Amino acid sequence: MCHACVIENVKQGMLSRRDLFRSAAAVGIATGAAGLMSARPAMAQASRVVDLTHTYDGAFPTYDGNPGIIYEPAVKFEGNGYQLWKLTIFEHTGTHIDAPLHFTADGTSVAELAPESLVCPLCVVDIKAKAMEDANAMVEPADIEAWVSAKGAIPAGACVAMNSGWAAKVGDPLYRNTPDGKLAFPGFSKAATDMLAGLEVACIGVDTLSLDPGNSADFAVHFSWLPVGRYGIENMANLDGLPAAGATVMVGAPKHAGGTGGPARVLALV
Repeated sequence: MCHACVIENVKQGMLSRRDLFRSAAAVGIATGAAGLMSARPAMAQASRVVDLTHTYDGAFPTYDGNPGIIYEPAVKFEGNGYQLWKLTIFEHTGTHIDAPLHFTADGTSVAELAPESLVCPLCVVDIKAKAMEDANAMVEPADIEAWVSAKGAIPAGACVAMNSGWAAKVGDPLYRNTPDGKLAFPGFSKAATDMLAGLEVACIGVDTLSLDPGNSADFAVHFSWLPVGRYGIENMANLDGLPAAGATVMVGAPKHAGGTGGPARVLALV
């Protein structure tokens, strides 16, 4: 075979392979696009996003009454063209996570929480009427049973959040304590969280300073719920803007090694 013929045959082969690669790439792109399109409806079902996170600053109420975050200017814009803060943050302040390590010597840290446990069906239990009568009202088993009767089964892996209406008190000393200085705010009862543990709930949330009510002397919920590997969210906002069932919560937990918890951005897809 002549050299010219060999060259021509090689050229044709290269063109054929190039066409094949182009076709394969086109199929791959189309398949990828189809995959994205098929994956997208799960997110597209959400018509709005509700921020369940309070704005966090040194004035935000804390359990011990001390500022939860302290700002110091590290670089000023003047003379530098950019700026940044040095922050001193106490883990359990603002809208934040309680990781199992918070109430155990060697439990799961906030950095070790399974990612799949941070995206949950959200079930909102409304106890505003009780909380208006009693500042230390609790979510009780009867409240869980009433929710299930009205809305159906609580899904495994859910986040069950208490809506006591307390978020509206942020900025008022009554968010934390009574006029005589006694801690007072709603929370969960241990009987209720024991029930939720049996339903394989991943997380409980409150719109107050603690998973336990303000007058708790033994932190029974913290000591029973967290050590077995579950987590909690405290100081949630905007629960009034959500349906009792049907939303999905996305918990932007911090990921610092050995963390017992920390401030989080918590969002609900509705």
